[in-house]
Amino acid sequence: MIADVVVDLQYGDCGKGKVSHHLCRTNDYTHVIRYNGGCNAGHTIYHKGEKFVTHHIPCGVFFGVKSIIGPGCVVNVKQFMSEIEELNSKGIKTEGMIYIASNAHIITDFHLAQDGQDEIIGTTKRGNGPAYRDKYSRKGMRALDMPELTDYIIDMYNELHENSEFEEVKILFEGAQGFGLDIDWGDYPYVTSSHCTVGGAILNGVPPKAIRDIWGVAKVYETYVGSKLFEGVDPIFAKIREVGEEFGATTGRPRQVNWLDFDLLKMAININGVNKLVFNKMDVLDEIKTWNLYNGINMFEFTKSEDMQYWITEMLKDTDVDIVFSGNKDRI
Repeated sequence: MIADVVVDLQYGDCGKGKVSHHLCRTNDYTHVIRYNGGCNAGHTIYHKGEKFVTHHIPCGVFFGVKSIIGPGCVVNVKQFMSEIEELNSKGIKTEGMIYIASNAHIITDFHLAQDGQDEIIGTTKRGNGPAYRDKYSRKGMRALDMPELTDYIIDMYNELHENSEFEEVKILFEGAQGFGLDIDWGDYPYVTSSHCTVGGAILNGVPPKAIRDIWGVAKVYETYVGSKLFEGVDPIFAKIREVGEEFGATTGRPRQVNWLDFDLLKMAININGVNKLVFNKMDVLDEIKTWNLYNGINMFEFTKSEDMQYWITEMLKDTDVDIVFSGNKDRI
């Protein structure tokens, strides 16, 4: 068994869908597994020139690879079925390609009604928090309890360890949200309800020794959707939001913008054990011709893109990570 993991190193919205799509296109995976979150996620993918936004379904379906919503996820059945219908309507084959782990938990109408009552922290109002709460209270509903999901249910252990149809299982784990939102490592209480680190992938049924590459994904600036004050006072952040099209793929809300926090980035790299790093949105800073970042309380201002890239690369030498700076929507 071999497994690669895609993990967001900031607050989500960093381009995990793009990186996962690229890896599926260039590797021979047997499975793609979403390992955390639910329909609060919004992964933007450009496939054959067409834009797709998926909330539940992993990107393997675009390449005929078995795609599984793992046990670390929570599922809104109506949203799940709606995504399948939309993919089918656009010519993407889903039959026999999409599955839900039998022990994944379900977002119910009750969860949807309860979500959003706490406006202090902020929420996408998709029912994730209440669903995870009931999961850990041991009173939740699981996918195997839903008759309408019978055709999609899969036993993760049997699939990956016992009865696999493949000579060697090769998995791509596709994460949701980001390190800065992780329930344990994020800026608590302004966090999500699931495990956004590489540890969340392992909880979906693979041994740590199976992990090959850990792909960290970040932007060369940062964005955040939520109720805490995140955006700086510089009016240039509004320009970055406009040029970078920084509006939530799930909620449509404008994302707050700030400069890259290098300390948070390095912490996320070290805790996740990242050995491949993709920086997205380099083209945005190039267009506005401003390249800044924070290292601790100090702000560094660079005069050109190459200087910023060189500084980051030098500062991350001790992590032994391969770095790519990308300014392309659909390719690394």
